Amino acid sequence: QVQLVESGGGLVQPGGSLRLSCTASGLTLDWYTVGWFRQAPGKEREAVSCISGSDEPRHYADSVKDRGTISRSDDKKSVILQLNDLKPEDTGTYVCATSQVWGCTNIPSSYDYWGRGTQITVSS
Repeated sequence: QVQLVESGGGLVQPGGSLRLSCTASGLTLDWYTVGWFRQAPGKEREAVSCISGSDEPRHYADSVKDRGTISRSDDKKSVILQLNDLKPEDTGTYVCATSQVWGCTNIPSSYDYWGRGTQITVSS
């Protein structure tokens, strides 16, 4: 049974940083494209970042470009999303998902397995 578990969210002040982690069981994560999506109340789900199974390409939404870095852990069992200079508009539930599409995709229907998400709240 495949399970994705996100961690690393929390309450942070504007300008702060968080390191989100997506860890999988039941599949070999480094074989898959992994995407991070953000769901905020009253807003559509937004693709935030993705990393291809070959580690390149890596894509970022314009909203987090220059503030976010996606990578794989050294043991290849997790995908990390580092978010810096957090803004109130970054608030939401961050969910990771895996896709068998080679190369990054922002299309949610291309992803097969989804985690339950980790909450980020950016507030002073």
